[in-house]
Amino acid sequence: MPPALAEVVSDFADMQGQDKLQLLLEFANELPPIPADLEEAAMEPVPECQSPLFLHVDADDREAVRLYFSAPAEAPTTRGFAAILATGLDGQSAADILAVPDDFYSELGLAALISPLRLRGMSAMLTRIKRRLSNA
Repeated sequence: MPPALAEVVSDFADMQGQDKLQLLLEFANELPPIPADLEEAAMEPVPECQSPLFLHVDADDREAVRLYFSAPAEAPTTRGFAAILATGLDGQSAADILAVPDDFYSELGLAALISPLRLRGMSAMLTRIKRRLSNA
């Protein structure tokens, strides 16, 4: 797991109960905006998410992959998951991202607080990122 993502997982491991949800909301508020030259219409939808989520994987430089996410402010859980992936994986090499365990999100300890359907949304985001990198 890349160090930046391992640090996020560690931050969640240090929290208990509702504090984990508060941390997720803090991540949601920190989701970077998409660049002005990237339109949401050109991004890939992730229909497995409960709320509208779009992502774009820029793998032109496989040593520093750029990840962009778009999710509405009214979807804090989805935004939080996207922000976790952005914080932990943006700028990492394609090889490092492809090596991330598919179920890494289980280490966040959110299963007791968030529905399995919402957690599958995070899994779907990572799966789509990996698929893009495998096909690039």
